[in-house]
Amino acid sequence: MNSLWLSHFTAASCLGHGLEATLAALRAQQSGLAPCAFETVTDLATYVGEVAGLDEAPLPASLAEFECRNNRLALLGLRQDGFSAAVGAAAARHGRRRVGVLLGTSTSGILQTEQAYRRRDPVTGALPDDFNYRTTHNTYSVADFVRTAFNLEGPAVVVSTACSSSAKVFASAARMIAAGLIDAAIVGGVDSLCLTTLYGFNSLELLSSEPCRPYDKDRNGLSIGEAAAFILLQRPADSLDADAVLLLGAGESSDAHHMSSPHPEGLGARMAMTAALKAAGLQPADIDYINLHGTATPNNDAAEGRAVATLFGDRVPCSSTKGATGHTLGAAGGLEAVISALALQQGFLPGGVNTRNVDPGIPIQYLTANREGAPRRVLSNSFGFGGTNCSLVLGRAG
Repeated sequence: MNSLWLSHFTAASCLGHGLEATLAALRAQQSGLAPCAFETVTDLATYVGEVAGLDEAPLPASLAEFECRNNRLALLGLRQDGFSAAVGAAAARHGRRRVGVLLGTSTSGILQTEQAYRRRDPVTGALPDDFNYRTTHNTYSVADFVRTAFNLEGPAVVVSTACSSSAKVFASAARMIAAGLIDAAIVGGVDSLCLTTLYGFNSLELLSSEPCRPYDKDRNGLSIGEAAAFILLQRPADSLDADAVLLLGAGESSDAHHMSSPHPEGLGARMAMTAALKAAGLQPADIDYINLHGTATPNNDAAEGRAVATLFGDRVPCSSTKGATGHTLGAAGGLEAVISALALQQGFLPGGVNTRNVDPGIPIQYLTANREGAPRRVLSNSFGFGGTNCSLVLGRAG
């Protein structure tokens, strides 16, 4: 595929608001996970990665119809790191119809529906009049919100393939740009905490009672997080700084092994990584770091580890950053693409937080401490329920 330029990017998660806070937390190997005290949850002994300040940040009056936690989180992300100005410049350059919005989410604004059901009419059961499904809970609402906030007129799409959602949008945007439908795209993802997610993963017995420990021999489950991550994708400028970050390749697969469990040998993961390398015109030896999907569930880490070991052996340093951020579900691919871009620009490999004893049964080179270096190409994995998988290859321009 033709390389695309990540001309601007930003992220908000439990590590903080914006790139500076995110980088500082990664450098210090801090985790943003804390005991769950979200909403009405009182009976789940688990940790979550909650973004600070959302309850005190209502949407402006001009966007009030989109009011929900998910869109509050989206707006927070859009207002960071000069991202809004960059989108405005792209729209002025290419035209508002030539900038697409392609975002990933898993539950969107479902919390708004949960809250509305608590306020049903006790007699009729009717939902409150101020509840607007279309602009809040509807999966498309976050793309509609971003498109409206920037007054854009190009294609707007939401991908909802569980935890691969905001990685797959990179591939979708690349195809749209290659087809000549758009010249630039806002990609990434937004997923916010809700009770459906927390109790749903608890019913699957996948939540950890402590901060999650990816690839630890005693790992016992994941920690749910929330995040907004946005990237402005464009064709490369005529001249780029050496530390500019490019999307070199994207690979997708669907092994459809099981509704909620990965293929035990990591078949879909291996297919996605192989396709990403092929799209980038690279070999496994060309990759300097892998940001693993690494959810800290026993089956997921084992399956992904087998796939990585099959392709890369133990030569490539790897880590999962979910011990720091929690698993941000539909936003994970976008968030971890931003983290991978920071690793490329800042010259370091982030160590996995919370992991104490790396599982000796997974033969990969797993980092538990940061490593200084100068990676030129990184691979970022995002694998979702139902066997829907995506891997991205990012690289420095110089």
